[in-house]
Amino acid sequence: MTLALFLGSLFGLMSLGMPIAFALILAGVVLMWHLDFFDAQLVAQNLLNGADSFPLMAVPFFILAGEIMNAGGLSRRIINLAISCVGHRHGGLGYVAIIAAIILASLSGSAIADTAALATLLLPMMRNHGYPVGRSGGLIAAGGIIAPVIPPSMPFIIFGVTTNLSISQLFMAGIVPGILMGFGLVLAWRWSLGGIELQLQPKQSRQQRWLAVKDGLLALLMPVIIIGGLRGGIFTPTEAAVVAAAYALLISTLVYRELNLKQLLPLFIQAAYTTSIVMFLCAAAIVSSYMITLADLPQELIELLSPLLDSPRTLMLAIVIAMLLIGMVMDLTPTILILGPVLMPLVIKAGIDPIYFGVMFVMVGCVGLITPPIGTVLSVVSGVAREPMETLVKGILPFLLMYLGLIALFVLFPQLITVPASLLN
Repeated sequence: MTLALFLGSLFGLMSLGMPIAFALILAGVVLMWHLDFFDAQLVAQNLLNGADSFPLMAVPFFILAGEIMNAGGLSRRIINLAISCVGHRHGGLGYVAIIAAIILASLSGSAIADTAALATLLLPMMRNHGYPVGRSGGLIAAGGIIAPVIPPSMPFIIFGVTTNLSISQLFMAGIVPGILMGFGLVLAWRWSLGGIELQLQPKQSRQQRWLAVKDGLLALLMPVIIIGGLRGGIFTPTEAAVVAAAYALLISTLVYRELNLKQLLPLFIQAAYTTSIVMFLCAAAIVSSYMITLADLPQELIELLSPLLDSPRTLMLAIVIAMLLIGMVMDLTPTILILGPVLMPLVIKAGIDPIYFGVMFVMVGCVGLITPPIGTVLSVVSGVAREPMETLVKGILPFLLMYLGLIALFVLFPQLITVPASLLN
């Protein structure tokens, strides 16, 4: 009854068009009213506590690092480096998009920022060389969602804060699945281009490749510094975010000299705007999370799904299917904030590795970013390419099916995530 009341009020308010943050707060208030101890001061206190979190300080700095990276030339140099290596092959620009997506993912951790950069720089080139626009846009969107899986990942930060898991362990556990996502895209792209004639890029000389490597070396050092620092215990994820932002700023202004002081102000404003949205969502989620714990909703959910607790794989499959459906109508961050605290006790009760579950949760949620009707990342590509959403939905099907197959593989064989994660951690 209590679970139905919470979910009914939450989704009911959202269906009326209320912003998710306010719907989360009011859903918590509904639970307070149901439990007969409404206290406005308690709501305000939880809102403040939700934003007062040291790990969440990583979010604004990683957002700022992504903004500086795209405006300061780091993203462009990475793409140029990939073009010099594989651009001359059949479908080479698609391979460039995949390689660049993996590298950019290890820099910013933002699916939208990486997708916008890739689409802006690569889609016009792919169109000019005769690549199918729908398939090219679908590939770029599919590559963009690697960003939340490979560290540094903002969804992992939010998931770790929400569920009290180690963010560093989530970061390390996401490396191998993210690389496997990229490898799967290579296979799907190669299969999807069978029999299509394409205009090839000229093969670059060894000297041109060396110049591209030399030009992009400082950009490539950024993920080495971040992941190496985390793995070596030199700094925390929050400190890593500060290092990333400072490094991107120094390279863009002092070395590449593509940013000046006048250009920095709009970047700071945009980063602050994005941060305010994320932080308010996190603060609002703490209100509902507090009431979820107080109303003992996880225990109610455990009793509801108790027949599946003895079969972790079956339970995981049920959660994946539910999340795929939810992801079609809800963005990743709200999904984490709403479902993370509810599902984690159930997962632990079933004996599922919490770090493995966190990686799967974020990966499955990312698929929702490229599926209609919401498809946030798909909408970004649609806007940049000026193509109707229907064209991109058709173009993304091979990559979407590949991701679903990979998720099924991870459900059947959790060791593909847990074993590399234990070695890296």
